[in-house]
Amino acid sequence: MRFLTALLFFVLSAGLQWVWIKIQRRIHMTQQQKWYGVNIDNDIKEKTPSMGGVIFLCLGVLALILNPSWEGLMFWSLPVLSGLIGFVDDWLKFRTHTSEGFRSMSKLKVQLLLCGVWVIAVWLSGRLGLWPGWEFGVWVSLPLTFLMTAGTINAVNITDGLDGLAGGSFLVSLGALLLLVPGGGVNSEAMTELFFMTAGFMFYNLRPAKTFMGDTGSHFLGGALAALCVINGRTLAIIPAGFIFIIEMLSSAIQIFTIRKLNRRVFLMAPLHHHYQKKGLDETAVTLRFWLVHAVGAVMLSLLVLSL
Repeated sequence: MRFLTALLFFVLSAGLQWVWIKIQRRIHMTQQQKWYGVNIDNDIKEKTPSMGGVIFLCLGVLALILNPSWEGLMFWSLPVLSGLIGFVDDWLKFRTHTSEGFRSMSKLKVQLLLCGVWVIAVWLSGRLGLWPGWEFGVWVSLPLTFLMTAGTINAVNITDGLDGLAGGSFLVSLGALLLLVPGGGVNSEAMTELFFMTAGFMFYNLRPAKTFMGDTGSHFLGGALAALCVINGRTLAIIPAGFIFIIEMLSSAIQIFTIRKLNRRVFLMAPLHHHYQKKGLDETAVTLRFWLVHAVGAVMLSLLVLSL
């Protein structure tokens, strides 16, 4: 059964993505690059279909249909609804032919509302917890889980800036979660489905990318990563499993703080992967090194957490 699930999701992901790329090309569903961006290969990237994450949404709904349980609904609701927020952002960019879609504050408010409602639902179901055996009051667990859930969605979104970077890093995160989250039930099925739907997308996303996941995809994967940890009462597993995503988000936060408060830059450009591009490293080299750093950091932190 597990083999058939893996085969189904990989074939559907790769097949539907191939069809969707052709549709996007026909209607010119691409994304204008930010004028203040890294400005490398803009002529190529502006012609690349930019909403590959739509297939994630379709397959997320399919996964829920195949597992019509309360536990399945609790899990898949976060990535699917997060992906829909990203879809609105992508769609607005396409319709306005600009690099700016959903206003940043408006998008953040919707994200926080979704995460707040979802975390409360997890708490009411009795599944909320930072780590098994670590006793924290609800007034600590609830707000921390809320912040980490919303932060994870945005961290994956920030990391999605190079061909294959966010998708490949997400696959590494799933590997770390094999150590951190027990198998069985929705965990095992969801990890299988997520791995093979992402692998099918990555077939077209490695440099030179035939499609980008867009905010739809990055929000979906961020929601999935958070859900895998939170719904199993292991919210703190986000730290090792999301190692590179956290580094990327911190680099952006540091850059914004130092520019606004100290009137200086720490990095040539944030998030961190663009800093290394500005230093002259090839995009593929940056992506591979970030995957490696993520794998080493995630495994080491996972082993540290499990030894406590």
